Amino acid sequence: MSPDTDSHQTQNAPRSSAELFWVFAQLSLAGFGGVLPIAEDRLVRKEGWISAQDFLATLALAQVLPGPNICNMAIMLGDRFHGNRGALAALSGLLLPPLLPVLLLAFLYSRWADSPIVAGALRAMAMAAAGLILAMTLRLSKSLTTPLSDGLLACLMLAALLILRLPLLYALALVGGLSLWIARRRQSGKGL
Repeated sequence: MSPDTDSHQTQNAPRSSAELFWVFAQLSLAGFGGVLPIAEDRLVRKEGWISAQDFLATLALAQVLPGPNICNMAIMLGDRFHGNRGALAALSGLLLPPLLPVLLLAFLYSRWADSPIVAGALRAMAMAAAGLILAMTLRLSKSLTTPLSDGLLACLMLAALLILRLPLLYALALVGGLSLWIARRRQSGKGL
């Protein structure tokens, strides 16, 4: 039995596809501007369906796949617990409940997009979403197996984007290449 399988067995699991739908529906309605930080708190801490390390591993895979990370995670977790039916339930729970409010907000925004109040509200929501992502990042950084080098990579990425003002593609190439080099050294047992 692999360690990965072991970690799945020690966690709680959703009892049904309906429970998957309900939890992801609640996430989607609670996370205006970004569900990922709320999903981490709910799935890891409250439901106990996955560990923090498993959340990080699933998120890493979700980021490689095309599409929104949280949708990819919903599909992967739904499939893990209840197969195709669970994947469909989790994704439907994530997408269907906010559909009407989002359509209503889009209509309202099209009518009052030029309003300074609307612009200020959107800026405030963006700052709140950034704060939630930062809090999740700091909380999850405790689960990293090699926090020093991983933290340095995160700082290097921030420096490349914010201080050096490199275009995202160049910053990704720089930090991505460095992280691949570090991962290769770790696998060969040379450390870092």
